[in-house]
Amino acid sequence: MVKVKICGLTRLEDALVALEAGADYLGFIFYPPSPRAIAPDDAGHLIAQLRALPVLNPDRALAPGPWPLAPLFVGVFVNEPPATVAAILDRCGLDLAQLSGDEPAADVVDPASPLFGRAYKALRPRSATEAEDGAMHFAAPPDSTGPSLLLDTPHGRLYGGSGETGDWSIAAALAARLPGLMLAGGLTPDNVAAAVARVRPYAVDVASGVESAPGRKDHALVRAFVTNARAG
Repeated sequence: MVKVKICGLTRLEDALVALEAGADYLGFIFYPPSPRAIAPDDAGHLIAQLRALPVLNPDRALAPGPWPLAPLFVGVFVNEPPATVAAILDRCGLDLAQLSGDEPAADVVDPASPLFGRAYKALRPRSATEAEDGAMHFAAPPDSTGPSLLLDTPHGRLYGGSGETGDWSIAAALAARLPGLMLAGGLTPDNVAAAVARVRPYAVDVASGVESAPGRKDHALVRAFVTNARAG
């Protein structure tokens, strides 16, 4: 079953809906130019509240509701030093880092990196050749937690979050040989089932496609996205 990441979370009520809907990854953006950015202290407080939920804390009484298994918490970073990213992961209680800038492959694949086994790279290839080359150099180690690579839509200025759909044929070719590929870029409740059927990714990632405004999720769209992704 395809996994789902709801990204760009800034409010507890939105994160709770994503959790209840069955999202596997909850994403928090630590890139100030993004309209979905959140400060580390605010993210840490929000994540602490989520981790304190009875469903995520077996030592507490069970809460009512159709709660799924606990998700992984992902911090999205752009061109931050690996040591800085690792410190924020620890400080905020995050499980993984998504590196969405121009970071070198060593940040992910070098065993000496403080992010080794804790990060994956987002790429925005413009051709199948670029995608293959990127996978060769940037794919996370096979025993890492989470995705091996994220494929997003290329854009001249933005590090993701453009809302533009990418070339699914490139993604499908890569997914066929690379386990753990996460697909992003212009996904919505209306097209995610078709994307999953075409690409067969490990996971799909959405931010703007389930929003009523930047950083504010539309709860009906979040639920529909998760449902439709798993119907693809």
